[in-house]
Amino acid sequence: MLRDGHIHTPYCPHGSNDPLERYIERAIELGFSEITFTEHAPLPETFLDPAPERDSAMRFSDLEPYLKDIEAAKRQYSSLIKINTGLEVDFICGFEQETTQFLNEYGPCLDDAILSVHFLKVNGQYVCVDFSEEEFGRIVKQAGSIESVYKLYYDTVLQSIRSNLGIYKPVRIGHITLVRKFQHMFSCEQTFDKEIQVILQEMKNSHYSLDYNGAGFVKPLCRETYPPVGLARAAHSLGIPLVYGSDAHAAAGLGQALEEIDHILIEGSV
Repeated sequence: MLRDGHIHTPYCPHGSNDPLERYIERAIELGFSEITFTEHAPLPETFLDPAPERDSAMRFSDLEPYLKDIEAAKRQYSSLIKINTGLEVDFICGFEQETTQFLNEYGPCLDDAILSVHFLKVNGQYVCVDFSEEEFGRIVKQAGSIESVYKLYYDTVLQSIRSNLGIYKPVRIGHITLVRKFQHMFSCEQTFDKEIQVILQEMKNSHYSLDYNGAGFVKPLCRETYPPVGLARAAHSLGIPLVYGSDAHAAAGLGQALEEIDHILIEGSV
């Protein structure tokens, strides 16, 4: 049995137009027995998307159609694969109340969800940490150093784990080393091992699971999974469940970097 817990859809503004059926049929071809669609949840209405293309998340008007389409797909493919309705929810410092309200309303509709950090607040201004290498370089200049960006990212991930977002808060934390996406262009000498160990301990204490994400490995300036295998093993040794996520934004991305994943660690594999 094999599970992919992190898949996007045609509702993603920075993804592909591949229909849900293409994603599902590709997953079946690859031997997955369970998948979760985790489209980027709409951002809070009062939060201005800081990504240069303003394309970080689905529009709020698309949320109901998205949920209906997933439910229809569940019925259509029920005899072939288990499909979960999910969202990838952004943790944004300062917008905890709005996020809680959203989860209180839509959490009951979900089978699964991921809580991720894409946005940081640098010197009072929100930025999108994974948009492009050019934007990341600008963020480094704004923050003063690459180490400052890394520290802020890990601090924000820790805050996301500790935050009170209500009873429907996602219990899986997304790509905890996403800040390393451009590491082969912007090298960071500091390891931040202590910060990551604190994050893992807090996840263990909160009984959270971890997104073991293949997308980083296919990024030419990253070339490692999120998190890399050593940290994945450290999480596993603490008893933290790891769920493979392709983070596919097109049907062809299903199963990406699966050969780089330590299959002994992941939940839903035999």
